[in-house]
Amino acid sequence: MGRGFRLQARARPLLTIFVDTSVWSLALRRDRVPDGPEVRRLRDALADGEPLHTTGIVLQELLQGYGEPKARSAIVERFAALPLITPTRSDHVDAAGLRNRCRREGVQVGTIDALLAQLCIRHDLVMLSTDRDFTRIAARSHLRLWQPDA
Repeated sequence: MGRGFRLQARARPLLTIFVDTSVWSLALRRDRVPDGPEVRRLRDALADGEPLHTTGIVLQELLQGYGEPKARSAIVERFAALPLITPTRSDHVDAAGLRNRCRREGVQVGTIDALLAQLCIRHDLVMLSTDRDFTRIAARSHLRLWQPDA
C-alpha cells in the first residue's frame, strides 16, 4: 500500500441499525439523558456515521411525546436525514404471522412491535431497543437484536 496509508481496525463491526422508539426517547430527553448501553451505542453510531433507519410509526410515537411545536419541528428536521422504511402489504401480512406465532407459543407482543420486528427481518437490520418484547420476538424469529459486549 502507498506510503502514509494505514488501515485502522474498527472497534466494532459496521451494522445497519434500526433504532426503536424506546432508545430515541431516552436519547432525546432534555432533563437527564441516561447513559445506558443502548443510548451510548446510538451516540457512537451517529458520531461514526453508521447507517441508521427508522419508519413512520417510530417518528409518530416520538412526536406524540412532544406537545410544543418548536420541539416537534426539531424532531421532524432531525429525522429527515434518516432513511424511512415504508411497510408493504407483505410486511403487514408477515407481521401478523409473526405475532400469531408468538401468541401460539404463549408470548403476547403488540401489533406495532411485530411490524417493527418484521421490517428489521426483511431489511436485515439490527434492532436497537430497550423494549424486552423484542427479546421474546427474537427468540421465535430471525430478528437480530443489538447486544452490549459481555
